[in-house]
Amino acid sequence: MTKQKEQAPDHVFHIVDDRNDIPNQESLTDEKWRAILDNDPTYDGQFYYAVKTTGIFCRPSCKSRPPKLANIGLFKTAEQALAAKYRPCKRCKPTGQRLPDDEWVTLVTEYIDKNYMGTLTLNILADICHGSPYHLHRTFKKVKGITPVEYIQLQRIARAKEQLLASDKAISEVGLSVGMPNTPYFITLFKKKTGYTPAFYRQIHNETIREE
Repeated sequence: MTKQKEQAPDHVFHIVDDRNDIPNQESLTDEKWRAILDNDPTYDGQFYYAVKTTGIFCRPSCKSRPPKLANIGLFKTAEQALAAKYRPCKRCKPTGQRLPDDEWVTLVTEYIDKNYMGTLTLNILADICHGSPYHLHRTFKKVKGITPVEYIQLQRIARAKEQLLASDKAISEVGLSVGMPNTPYFITLFKKKTGYTPAFYRQIHNETIREE
C-alpha cells in the first residue's frame, strides 16, 4: 500500500540527527522523499532512511507507516546507520538479517517509556515499530513475560503514582496526563493494579508522611 504523502520538499537539505553529528548522513532530496513515500524498490541499496523516534532504519521500499519528515535521517549504507546506533527494521530487513527479538522488544519498550501519555494501542505500536500486531504481542510476551498492553498500563500507573504524591492535580488531570483521559477507566485500572483508588492512594501516603 502506498504511504500517505506528506508534502515533499522542493529543495535539498541536510537532516540533523539528535543522536550525533554524523558526517555520513545523506541529503534528503525531493526524489528520495518520493521514493520513501511510494515504497519504491528501485531505490533499495542506494540509500537507507532512519526514524529518530523509534531508532529503526529501513529500505526505501519498506511498507511500514510513513515517518514524519522531521524525524528521518538518511544514510548511504546500512553500516553507517548501524554505526549511528540505529537498528534494522524487522519488516524490510535492510541488513538482510532478522533483528533479534530482544532488541526489537527493547525498541518497543523504549518507545512506550517515552510516549506512554499518548494514544497507544497494539495496532499503533506494531505499525510504529514495523511489525504485525500478532507478532508483536507474542514476541513481547515471550521476552518480557507480559503483553505490550500490560506494559503500557504498568508504566501509566507508575507515572500516575508519582504525580498523585508529588502534586495536587485532580484525579482526572492525573489520568489525562498519563494517557488515560477516561477518568472512570483510570480509577478502575488504578485500583485493579494497586488495590486502592487514586484518591485513597494519595490520602494514605500523605497521612504516612505526616505521621513520620
